[in-house]
Amino acid sequence: MPQGKPAGVACLHLTSRYACGLYEHPQRPRCCGGLQPSREMCGDTREEALAYLDALELATAPHTITGARAARAVTRRAG
Repeated sequence: MPQGKPAGVACLHLTSRYACGLYEHPQRPRCCGGLQPSREMCGDTREEALAYLDALELATAPHTITGARAARAVTRRAG
């Protein structure tokens, strides 16, 4: 996604099984490669994992009050 992936939009490289279609390819963005799966991030269900990723996207959104609130929510969950 040349202009980046907007928050709340599924990556166009996801396969029908929700796997990364660029995994192990040099085209895979650094931000994706930097995500290391963990129990906290993945949770027990797909819904928990998506909720974590949603909060992370909001927390890293540029210059938004919503982003700051989401960052605090992710930090509280990690703590």
